[in-house]
Amino acid sequence: MNLHEKIARIDRAQEETRKFAAEQRAFIAKDARTLWLFPIGGMVAGAALFGAGMAFAKLIGA
Repeated sequence: MNLHEKIARIDRAQEETRKFAAEQRAFIAKDARTLWLFPIGGMVAGAALFGAGMAFAKLIGA
């Protein structure tokens, strides 16, 4: 194998590595965006349960 073929093979390998790293960064960014939805959903669910509890307490006259 001559030097030009080795350089071309290394360049292809580096390009594949760059593509893989870019895909991983995109997945991580997507996960980071959706990660904050869990605490927000929990707070909304808690507020809904609190409101339902208050309505029930008002209904029974406590």
